[in-house]
Amino acid sequence: MNWTHTRRLRVDPNHPEPDLIATAAHAVREGRLVAFPTETVYGLGANALDQHAIARIFVAKGRPATDPLIAHIASLDQLPDLALDIPQLAIDLGKRLWPGPLTLVLKRHPRVPANLSAGRDTVAARMPDHPVATALIQSAGTPIAAPSANLFTHPSPTTAEHVLHDLNGRIDLILDGGPTHIGVESTVLDLTGSVPTVLRPGGVPLETLRELIPTVAVAHRILSADESAASPGQLLKHYSPSAQVILFTGPVAPVLNRMRDTAQQLLAAGKAVGILTVDDERDHFADLPAHLFPLGPLSDLPAIARHLFTGLRELDSRGVSVILVRDVGHEGLGLAIWDRLFRAAEGRVIDVGA
Repeated sequence: MNWTHTRRLRVDPNHPEPDLIATAAHAVREGRLVAFPTETVYGLGANALDQHAIARIFVAKGRPATDPLIAHIASLDQLPDLALDIPQLAIDLGKRLWPGPLTLVLKRHPRVPANLSAGRDTVAARMPDHPVATALIQSAGTPIAAPSANLFTHPSPTTAEHVLHDLNGRIDLILDGGPTHIGVESTVLDLTGSVPTVLRPGGVPLETLRELIPTVAVAHRILSADESAASPGQLLKHYSPSAQVILFTGPVAPVLNRMRDTAQQLLAAGKAVGILTVDDERDHFADLPAHLFPLGPLSDLPAIARHLFTGLRELDSRGVSVILVRDVGHEGLGLAIWDRLFRAAEGRVIDVGA
């Protein structure tokens, strides 16, 4: 693949300029790659009905063909362009939770290229809640395939700077609409089986789905890189910085003590150590010669989610070799945060007993 010069267009995130959107939409229609902000993370967009444009996404990201993409729409009227035999539940969920961070897995329409869905007969679709994304999809006149705009397995991008760090020269255009406001990807809900099943926790909490679907299940399977997935985000290694991540879980006081002991041992061994910490617990590590990144108050899970990938990238940029972090529970957005940290750590979890 011949790499290109990446243009960066700064757009108003609330009222995107029509001429800038038109430029990006023209690029999408021509089969080129355009990164753009959604409410979750930045997406790397291409025409979801153009198999050659979709193939360019996989090459630019270094993403295996077994990892499917999500197609983004701007209205429920576009869903039949992507899916067949759409169940009433999908329509009801779309009316209740779209636009928003919910992806639905449905039966794929034959017009949708197979490489969008890793060769499976399903398709993942969502309607993003961001003025720039909506305007781009509408102007392009087609659903837009858009995984996160980063190199495969790297932490997802929540700013245009993150996109440029990973993909400068590999994509055609970035619409810079400032930082995203959720910071973790969408929840993926599979509606093709007998029981609606969450394949990836995300921006719509499980509790919200259970209010609407009391029988909803959660899949816990971890796939290998050569297995075809129904949803992105199911591989063990994902969202990973260059530094090794170690995730701690258990009662708070023992966990903090174990993290501090681990940090001291690593520092004594000459390692550069980074610690992702909630604001409330920063003082526990303040006297250590470690690199700290505050995620936000423990009581503010949306803030922690919003800062998570930025923190991983920032500590990487400081040259740390190990990043320590504790889990913040599985309630609300905590489940999505746990999932991202578990995969960033490639399953390296230290369970500290009471």
